[in-house]
Amino acid sequence: MTDFSWTDLEVRRAIGLRTDLGTEDTAFSEISTDTRTLRPGALYVALVGDRFDGHDYVADAVAGGAAGVVVARSVPGAREVTVYPVADTLVALGALAAHRRRALECPVVAITGSTGKTTTKDLLAAALGSSRRTHATRGSRNNRVGVPLTLLETPSDTEAVVLELGTNEPGEIRTLTAIVQPDIAVITNVGESHLEKLGSVAGVMEEKLDLLRGNGTSAWAVVGDEPSELAAAARHIRPDVTVAGWSERADEDARPDDAEADAFGRYRFHWRGVPVAMPLPGRHAVSNAVLALTVAGLLGIPAAEAVRGLEHAKTADLRGQMRTIGGLTVIVDCYNANPPSVRAALNLLEAYEASSRKVAVLGTMLELGAASARLHEDVLEFALAREIDFFVATGGFADAASRFASVGDERVISAADWREAYPSVKKRLSGDEVVLLKASRGIALEGMLPLLEADFAADDGKRGVTV
Repeated sequence: MTDFSWTDLEVRRAIGLRTDLGTEDTAFSEISTDTRTLRPGALYVALVGDRFDGHDYVADAVAGGAAGVVVARSVPGAREVTVYPVADTLVALGALAAHRRRALECPVVAITGSTGKTTTKDLLAAALGSSRRTHATRGSRNNRVGVPLTLLETPSDTEAVVLELGTNEPGEIRTLTAIVQPDIAVITNVGESHLEKLGSVAGVMEEKLDLLRGNGTSAWAVVGDEPSELAAAARHIRPDVTVAGWSERADEDARPDDAEADAFGRYRFHWRGVPVAMPLPGRHAVSNAVLALTVAGLLGIPAAEAVRGLEHAKTADLRGQMRTIGGLTVIVDCYNANPPSVRAALNLLEAYEASSRKVAVLGTMLELGAASARLHEDVLEFALAREIDFFVATGGFADAASRFASVGDERVISAADWREAYPSVKKRLSGDEVVLLKASRGIALEGMLPLLEADFAADDGKRGVTV
């Protein structure tokens, strides 16, 4: 293990400035992009976003103790500290992270996919964490700012790094892969997501496959078995890729054995002879677990140790969490939504073995571009074919319901948003249902939870039900 420190010379090497002017005498405590959390002695990188310009806060950074700043234009208030001029501060942040990554002496895993990447990341971090000091993406910091910052925060004693890579436009995965240079590249799956800029599922596929194209032939590659085109395309790029999942497309030693679900949708299965009790419900969660366990095996973690860690994984908020509110069971899955993830959530709700009624509250799937209306109709049609007692169609799903054959279907409540829908939902709930909340993050569907808690948490009586 080699301690790494950000000296003036290392910064210059990283961002391509003259090293003959550099010195080892000047050192920085950290690299920061946020003056609110910046520590004394930090190097401040002035990022520019759609609604902010970090250059406007350089004086605040210096007042907060910054010892240096990375800027793309001249700013007042920076004369007292070391100034590093660059053409683009976002590119410079990536270059700093890439330099830190090259200094790491531990394996780096990068995970992308249309759905399940955060859950797979959390499960893998837990599986590795059973025996190795593991540093992983917090939450969903998976873009051109979050990925570099996660790398830059890696402690020197780290024994494995697990990174989540996201994208919503062509070229982003290629850029992140160049920064991360993963030892293991993982693609969970490919489906209809971020179509607004990626255009089509084929565009999504090409974007995700850039992770394999950029991770080098000496590294490992692991992909899920859905859709079938993913395995085929991955094998064309990397014939040695490991395919993991439920189907026969998956490698024989990368499938769950003897899988069975309990009444709450939580699976038990065997992994290379070791029994696994899933900490999360759903068949799709098993797919994520199999990917995580496959990677752990590639990194030399014995199956029993990996399983022990995975079974104690703590996953991100709002992602398939089960909540009890009075007699209600609420599946809170409000962090993200696209057609594959909504179908998976509906399958989980349908499979839930309960005498109580099942209710799906659906909110808009964002970033689907020109295909949005059609995809909301397709998913609503899929939903109505499930054995679910009633549906709350809001936003894009309400629009779909108005065009679709669900008009007049007594199982469907339609409303512009969940706030408008809630009074009708409240009237139809008796207080002992299983309720799924599923929508994209921007819809904030979890806002329905306080309403449900206020109306049902302390309710021991039964309510009238209108069917």
